[in-house]
Amino acid sequence: MNDPTAKAMLDLAARAAFRGMGNVEPNPLVGCVIVRPGAEPVHERVIGIGHHRVYGGPHAEVDALARCRALGNDPTGATAYVTLEPCNGHGKNPPCVKALVEARIAKVVCAARDETDGKGHGAAALRAVGIPCEFTSVSQRATDLSEPWRHRMRTRLPWVIAKWAQTIDGKLATGSGDSKWISNERSRLRVHRIRAAVDAVMVGGRTVEVDDPMLTARGVPLRRRATRVVVSPSAGLALDRVLAATAPEHATVLVCGANCGEGAAAAGVKLLRIAEHERSDWLRDALVALRREHGVHTLLVEGGARLLGGLIARGLVNEAHVHTGPVVLGDGNGSGSINSGEAELARVGDGQRWRLLSVRRAGDDVQSVYRRRP
Repeated sequence: MNDPTAKAMLDLAARAAFRGMGNVEPNPLVGCVIVRPGAEPVHERVIGIGHHRVYGGPHAEVDALARCRALGNDPTGATAYVTLEPCNGHGKNPPCVKALVEARIAKVVCAARDETDGKGHGAAALRAVGIPCEFTSVSQRATDLSEPWRHRMRTRLPWVIAKWAQTIDGKLATGSGDSKWISNERSRLRVHRIRAAVDAVMVGGRTVEVDDPMLTARGVPLRRRATRVVVSPSAGLALDRVLAATAPEHATVLVCGANCGEGAAAAGVKLLRIAEHERSDWLRDALVALRREHGVHTLLVEGGARLLGGLIARGLVNEAHVHTGPVVLGDGNGSGSINSGEAELARVGDGQRWRLLSVRRAGDDVQSVYRRRP
């Protein structure tokens, strides 16, 4: 299906859905655009735009239908463009399929399938009552939108976003460990917006030791209060660091081995002990436990180089936000952005291939967003 109307409407639905980021998780971001039949240009036929606004609230289809009626528009005979297949089961809300049928929608076009047990297969239910339901990948924006949710349903792992600032020559820090500031204030504000919309922010123990970060969202609207996570398999968390000092006010988790962290626990830090055993993937086990025990569905990883490298090498990072600042260090001892600490690759062709989602300029910084190819 290569329909320019479908692309335009699903792009519009995806833009609407993105407004719910940070408010709807662990539910998926979903948008819906309702278009009545007619000969005039398609933008003149849009009679309702809706999205899933808040967890537990009406789904996108119901929101779009309500918008239609609030504007005095009748959705009878219209086409609904939805970024995700309408649900067909009861949860916190009744089935969206039922709402579409009762509204006498004539056709539904979806960007992605919902294969959730007990709630999926809405397309089949619509077709069973005579409403055509088509799937199309013509809108990459709409398809990308629900990928984090589909990943979580498929793997039971959180959606992991890696963020780092690097120089033009690919350095994360100088040889002495200094990294402030490679990126500018506009780039840092963007990072705070992401912190304000995810379940947790993660760093390695070395980053805590060197940078002593606070890891809270500041200067932006707070959609959710992210748990601060420190990964330190053996060293624990020093009590003179700000994360330990502020643990009673801001939820903080130390991911460590079986025999460390007692001092941090006494300071109010929650311990997540991951035992190392033969053939264990320690980092994967940690992500599984963070989701299971602390409700972490979306995770922002901010460093350092070894933690980022370990996660990426194991295919555990889904999205990368790379902020390139207008700086050249020329420092042979400077830290590279990614360092898994494992065997070197023999060829460039052995590296992972990622897909570029977007590039934007922020002053003299360049902000690039990539997603790992499945």
